[in-house]
Amino acid sequence: MIRKSLNLKEDIQMTLNQIKTQFPYRYDVVGSLLRPAMLKTARAQLAAGTLSAEDLTRIQRAETKRVVQRQVELGLKAVTDGEFNRSWWHLDFLWGLTGVGHYDYQQSYKFHGSQTRTDNADLIGRIAFNPDHPFFESFRYLQSLVPAGVVVKQTIPSPTMLFRDNRSDNWHQFYPTWDAYLDDLAQAYHDTILRFYELGCRYLQLDDTTWAYLISRLNATQDDAVAHQEVVDLAENAVYVINRLLTGLPEDLTVTTHICRGNFKSTYLFSGGYDDVADYLGRLHYDGLFLEYDNARAGSFAPLKKIWHNDPDKRLVLGLITSKFPELEDPATITARIHEAAEQVPLANLALSTQCGFASTEEGNQLTEDQQWAKLKLVKRIADNVWPES
Repeated sequence: MIRKSLNLKEDIQMTLNQIKTQFPYRYDVVGSLLRPAMLKTARAQLAAGTLSAEDLTRIQRAETKRVVQRQVELGLKAVTDGEFNRSWWHLDFLWGLTGVGHYDYQQSYKFHGSQTRTDNADLIGRIAFNPDHPFFESFRYLQSLVPAGVVVKQTIPSPTMLFRDNRSDNWHQFYPTWDAYLDDLAQAYHDTILRFYELGCRYLQLDDTTWAYLISRLNATQDDAVAHQEVVDLAENAVYVINRLLTGLPEDLTVTTHICRGNFKSTYLFSGGYDDVADYLGRLHYDGLFLEYDNARAGSFAPLKKIWHNDPDKRLVLGLITSKFPELEDPATITARIHEAAEQVPLANLALSTQCGFASTEEGNQLTEDQQWAKLKLVKRIADNVWPES
């Protein structure tokens, strides 16, 4: 992909000498996989003080090797570690950045019908790249497992997750201005991604629930000008930080995002179509976006045209296969929906995945491992039929 320069006010003209789109693949995996019982038990034993960190790492690596082999056997061209190196999809990574601490939020995140644990992150200093971030060692191990022709996909949370949910309330203790904080946050992410690149990463994804949150808040604040402006400011801040961190990254590094509506024990956080955030999403300089479209809560395909933004190298990955429930979708129905989406965006710029990962937290969704693999197999089967060249 051609890495665009940062300019939030005008479209970027693509050069004639473009790098052919490789990722996301026509069939792709979002990221997290169900945690095996052995790994869950090991984490509980570590917390109880009956297992060493070294033993947890040994178990984690053995289970990671197993699921990587299974993904390769399924024919996936990009594989993840299932996010087995973390308990939360976002917090473990944020805690590894310089300037981020761990505290008890004393509140559960507001999922429908389920309560989460109460961990959270907050600023304890100026935010910065941590050269000893534990995710780097996990990446090295994952990279050692993949055979030729298979790419490692590294997932981390979007930086927007650090200026939501009270995590940056005390920014003024460390920064003279909010903009200075946002610049440091973007730089910390930029440097972190470059380190992954140095280790061999060529495909990285930023997971993000902020846009789904904004969908709900933009609607809810229409009659309150002050509150609505705060939401708009959050959206603009998100565009600024994301595009700033992407600026100047290597051209052969693909960076995508997954727009998530929440995923905990097969429940969700947010509802609503992409209409209200489509313009913002269209301004983001990602190479691809994974979009949840597994039920009516996602709305219509109409916003896809704005999100795609006439970018010939951008792929939109339709999350039409749910990761929340075990029932397998009808291939003909999914194929028809893909072609319906192609009325908004060229078929060549579309791909297929599950709507989310299978275990955004270590608790996981209400499926078995066999049902999880059946879902991923279905994604590949349908994609092979729709895009036979894949």
